[in-house]
Amino acid sequence: MTDTKTMDEIRGTVRETYGKIAREGGSCGCAPSGCCGPTSAGLGVGSTSAGLGYSDAELAAVPQGADMGLGCGNPQAIAALQEGETVLDLGSGGGFDALLAARQVGPKGSVIGVDMTPDMISKARANAAKAGATNVEFRLGEIERMPVSDASVDVIISNCVINLSPDKAAVFREAFRVLRPGGRLAIADVVATAVLPDAVRADVAAYTGCVAGAAHVEELRAMLTKAGFGEVRVDVKEASRATIRDWFPESGAERYVASAAIEAIKPGKSCCGPECCA
Repeated sequence: MTDTKTMDEIRGTVRETYGKIAREGGSCGCAPSGCCGPTSAGLGVGSTSAGLGYSDAELAAVPQGADMGLGCGNPQAIAALQEGETVLDLGSGGGFDALLAARQVGPKGSVIGVDMTPDMISKARANAAKAGATNVEFRLGEIERMPVSDASVDVIISNCVINLSPDKAAVFREAFRVLRPGGRLAIADVVATAVLPDAVRADVAAYTGCVAGAAHVEELRAMLTKAGFGEVRVDVKEASRATIRDWFPESGAERYVASAAIEAIKPGKSCCGPECCA
């Protein structure tokens, strides 16, 4: 089990890495910063996100710089967001998914983005101001201790972030806490499909690049179930292995990890009528 000191060291390394990305520009999927190189028009980053399933309309709907190319999938595609819902985006980065969610839930809905990197929070708030999005806010905090009230959220989305946490079980316990009964998880993340070699697990770049910290599919299912979730689904995207090979050429990482769509429901009946607030 990872001890507290090691957990804090991991968080510090991740915070430093993604703070640098926020200051200097986007990346290439979850790969280490700089793999795409800077692009003044953001074309490299945009093409990365297009390959992850985002439409041209989605890419055009957010301010330049919001899409930092840090994802490994499109949680919007599985979230089925509805007008008026409250959405929580874990590891909201530059605000890309949060701003897209804000458009889907409309003025009667709201979106909360949580990120532990101050530079990312500043960037996301600036992007929200550029977009004129008044139904979204960004809070500084760790996803293992979410700055969110109990049973206050309808949907949790996240894009290639939970794998970075050194205490994923705590993330899922917190997710269960903040979701309303009937609330749902819709997560895109990197998962392990085989035991990672020690050399890969020990590689800091592989951890901040979403590989070394990936939990095995069965371990994820067990953690979600233990946290209280039902209807757990982990849909591994085999085609993503080619992208992971591009992130870490000649490492063989694609033999052990892949992107996946992760879904789960908090048991209980959701309530959308006026009686909920009576």
